[in-house]
Amino acid sequence: MKWQGRRKSGNLEDQRGMGSKGKLVAGGGVVAVVVILLQLFGGETGQQIAPLIEQVANSQTTQQVEQRELTNEEKVMGDFMATVLADTEDVWNQIFREYNLGDYKEPKMVLFTDAVSTACGSASSASGPFYCPGDQKLYMDLAFFDELKTRFGAKGGDFAIAYVTAHEIGHHIQTITGTSQKVRQLQQQGGQVEANKLSVAQELQADFYAGVWAHHNKKYLQAGDIEEAMSAANAVGDDAIQKRTSGSVNSDSFTHGTSEQRMEWFMKGYNTGDIRNGDTFSALIN
Repeated sequence: MKWQGRRKSGNLEDQRGMGSKGKLVAGGGVVAVVVILLQLFGGETGQQIAPLIEQVANSQTTQQVEQRELTNEEKVMGDFMATVLADTEDVWNQIFREYNLGDYKEPKMVLFTDAVSTACGSASSASGPFYCPGDQKLYMDLAFFDELKTRFGAKGGDFAIAYVTAHEIGHHIQTITGTSQKVRQLQQQGGQVEANKLSVAQELQADFYAGVWAHHNKKYLQAGDIEEAMSAANAVGDDAIQKRTSGSVNSDSFTHGTSEQRMEWFMKGYNTGDIRNGDTFSALIN
């Protein structure tokens, strides 16, 4: 991806290099529980729950008090992430204008190392990249992308990082357009299997939105970029992860979609560039 020397977003908060005197006790489990609760209890109820759980989570973590100088490589990665974020801002501002969706509310991105405190609770790097609807921020520990290659077998590369970033931006789109709230409401009305299907549709739509972004950002793409995105999407499919971790696959427990589905919906967004083609809910549930 061509990114050097271009506009960098001012919506990036770099918390890397911040150390702690102690260890994170709660780990990624706290943020996972909080996000699930926010999904189940949307609207005002979710806003009431989040601060309470955040207090519990924060009570199990130590305060970040130490800071070190970032390496040159880390600084370059920070510039790259700021550029990718700027690209998402440019594309989605344009799309919101074209489709009369109102003003695009730009999210912030937080880069962190090891652990972070959010409006959805405290999280460790084991949580992987995630979007918190409570504060409308993306949280990313860039060490995840090394694991994406070594543990999950993805090719890696800068556009794999861009794809994951664009996917999390997709969840922001769903939040500000009301899709996420509708999903939470529907999940409360059915059983766990139905809730999982809705989660899959929501995740695949975020993949579709990532593809839409890539379509509108083609002038900065290079040979092999889409293949990097496909490799990442393939690596994090529910079926691929379940096979790798347990040796078997249970489709009723899927929450993100199969490798094939994730690649298919990204490519549908990339090939069409039209957000009107991203109704994953009708395609998967009806």
